[in-house]
Amino acid sequence: MGESTVEVGTKIPDLILPAITRANLALYAGASGDHNPIHIDSDFAKKAGAGDVFAHGMLSMAFLGRMLTDWQPLSALRKFSSKFTAITQLGDAITCSGEVVEIVKNEGERLAYCHIFAANQKGDKTLIGEAVVVIGSNCNGK
Repeated sequence: MGESTVEVGTKIPDLILPAITRANLALYAGASGDHNPIHIDSDFAKKAGAGDVFAHGMLSMAFLGRMLTDWQPLSALRKFSSKFTAITQLGDAITCSGEVVEIVKNEGERLAYCHIFAANQKGDKTLIGEAVVVIGSNCNGK
């Protein structure tokens, strides 16, 4: 997306993901090194009071990061943070969305401040956050 087409109100293209499976959780555990049994061992999760295993919070944050870098290059990302607001359950199909809420110039860069979130198929937001992205060709990796 070119510099001139990004303005306040611009929607970041959604990242729509298939339903979370046990295989997703096992693969993420292996890739991330996060082998917390609450995410991969049904018996452990049930003993801990959960109905079953559930997704790692950082998996959903990774999805948000992927949405951002699908939209703008990684070198353009200046800030990315999120807060966990609900558990992502097995079978949840996550959609990541975002919108530009402010554009400012700072130290020669045109920055887009974005509100971002991940939500399940019912529309429940599981993560909310913000990102700051350089808009245009001045992505020098400061």
